[in-house]
Amino acid sequence: MNRKTFDFDWISIILYVLLVIGGWMAIFAVSSTSTLPFWSTNHGKQLMWIGASFIMGVIILSLDNRFLETISYIVYGLSILLLLSVFVIGKEVYGATSWLEFGGVSLQPSEFAKVATGMALAKYMTSLNYTVENTRNLLVSLGIIILPALITLFQNDTGSALVFGSFIIVLYREGLNPLVPLTGLLIVFVCVLTLGVNNQIITFSILTGITLIVFYIIHSKKDWVRWAIIHGVALLLAIILSISTNFIVSKLQKHQQNRIMVLFNPQIDPTDTGYNVIQSKIAIGSGGLIGKGFLQGNYTKYKFVPKQVTDFIFCTVGEEGGWLGATTVIVLFFLLIMRIRYLAEYSKTRYARIYGYSVVSIFFFHVLVNIGMTIGFIPVIGIPLPFFSYGGSAILAFSILFFIMINHYSYRSTILGTKP
Repeated sequence: MNRKTFDFDWISIILYVLLVIGGWMAIFAVSSTSTLPFWSTNHGKQLMWIGASFIMGVIILSLDNRFLETISYIVYGLSILLLLSVFVIGKEVYGATSWLEFGGVSLQPSEFAKVATGMALAKYMTSLNYTVENTRNLLVSLGIIILPALITLFQNDTGSALVFGSFIIVLYREGLNPLVPLTGLLIVFVCVLTLGVNNQIITFSILTGITLIVFYIIHSKKDWVRWAIIHGVALLLAIILSISTNFIVSKLQKHQQNRIMVLFNPQIDPTDTGYNVIQSKIAIGSGGLIGKGFLQGNYTKYKFVPKQVTDFIFCTVGEEGGWLGATTVIVLFFLLIMRIRYLAEYSKTRYARIYGYSVVSIFFFHVLVNIGMTIGFIPVIGIPLPFFSYGGSAILAFSILFFIMINHYSYRSTILGTKP
């Protein structure tokens, strides 16, 4: 299928380049004091991966969009095989056996499995007579998502496994009953409330109060008995969930409990589990309004924050760029995510739309959780900040994810009889 030469969405590409440059500068700030040769430093290695990502992007943009759609299941199958191979020849990194090593180069298959899952989900959901309302269709869609998530979970990589849950946004866009994601949010709310308050009586009182307020707002005089029963059952289920949450957490090992509770009070374990979050918040706070300046961050230079070049790279942005720098990065991510959503909505094929929302879901989850855990709003689960966190697998996978979408959108003027 022909298309205009270089008919790509340059706004998205510019945003991508700006984020990649910003990410490399942040990594350089952390590792610039290294005495190793340039190509042996973190910023030197990351520069090579950025180069590889650009080359991969050019290759993807040169392919026919129908070819990418055709190989979706093949890519998905290969990603599952790679995930399974980790159990045989994988190596352990930071407690998670989720890495493969080839000739001194380490790759994390779960990062590429996210791309493959987006492709396979889009391919299946564009099949003839597919509807989310059909139970069989929905179960198969969930199976495509859950399979790599479970394999990743068994590799002790909980953070990456949770990312697959973001695909619920795709299903919702394609017609999933809004009560499903709403129920999920309510479950999360009850669990967080239970752990945050840490007092059953107060928790039950808050849940009861919320239930009565909601009932008062939406009650109907004609069928108030029905609504009263529904709200009563909902309150009972919320209380049971609250009790179950406390029970499950009490059965976890002490370090696992600390990792959860440190979200609500980092001082519970300030020298171990809570140390990263405490130091990260101090580093970000020390940046003030305009930051200390590039390469001037003491917390960055002297490595006060563990894993600063990977999971906690955002605290470097906060320290050296201050509130303005951190806000700029967040705005750039917001613009990129909203732009990809725009591309998805205005693409001329259903496959491109569904895949586009997969990209939106993955980027949104990574940005929200990574920045959230850096500032202490979300438990530390160890997932990278797109284009910023150090790591070849991450930058390459995010770039592939992005450029496949750009490829599909570039064919918008050659489909359904539109002008070439």
